[in-house]
Amino acid sequence: MRCVRFLFVAWLCVAAACTRAERAAGAGAVVVDDFGDSVRLAAPARRVVSLNPVMTEFLLAIGARDRLVGRTHWDLGPAADVPDVGDGMQPNVEAILAQRPDLVLLYQSESNRPAARRLRAAGVMTLTLRTDRVADLARVAPIVGAAVGLDSAAHAASDSVAATIAAVVASTTPTQRPTLFWHIWDAPVITIGAGSYLDELVEAAGGRSIFHDLPAASPQVALEEIVRRDPMYVLAGPAGAERIRTSAAWQAVRAVREGRILVVDTALVGKPGVRMGEAAVHLRALLAAGVSTR
Repeated sequence: MRCVRFLFVAWLCVAAACTRAERAAGAGAVVVDDFGDSVRLAAPARRVVSLNPVMTEFLLAIGARDRLVGRTHWDLGPAADVPDVGDGMQPNVEAILAQRPDLVLLYQSESNRPAARRLRAAGVMTLTLRTDRVADLARVAPIVGAAVGLDSAAHAASDSVAATIAAVVASTTPTQRPTLFWHIWDAPVITIGAGSYLDELVEAAGGRSIFHDLPAASPQVALEEIVRRDPMYVLAGPAGAERIRTSAAWQAVRAVREGRILVVDTALVGKPGVRMGEAAVHLRALLAAGVSTR
């Protein structure tokens, strides 16, 4: 456990250091996005369409609300009054261009490559970024901050997340990790694997997913295997927790029979973005409270 904590804190320090090392990026700099496309940041973007919900949340956090002129229909909450241009995957290029953006942020997926090409052909700068893991925030923060001319705010936000997660790691004790099953979906049953940022946050909070050995981000698993692995706790969102409590099938899981279901704040844990620090604090509190009542 002590070794794991050391490695996690060391990684966070490296991520923060890398972020600070890139602070020289600014107007006139050339960055390479996750499609391998070179982007020259000639001037800060003033009209941004964000089709990457993690980046939409990030732009709001660093004070770029006035730059946002388009979002996906998945971006609600503080971004709800920004024009909805549709889906973030295989997006509607005409709807995007109607907002007259000078920058479009895309999620890195092969299905978005045609849109990136069409937007660039129309003279619109695109940044395609993959944001799936905890470390991705520190990696992309300087790029996005430079693109909108808010470098200091972007670095401050990224460093704050890293510092909060590091503090959570430091607060854990070198004892046996409580094991848990994280319920994501019912039919089929889907959980978190080692490829998920949620698994990383669980590790930071001092827990261990019973499917940490599976490399996929969101593996499908059998209820019988959950029973066999016998988690100490079951984590689920409010709706999922209620379904599990009232399901006869889930009574086969000892943690469910014994009422060891921890309800997760899905608004906090839903994205690998600027709220990951809060998410780690939340998970640590859940696990600590659960252990104290055993």
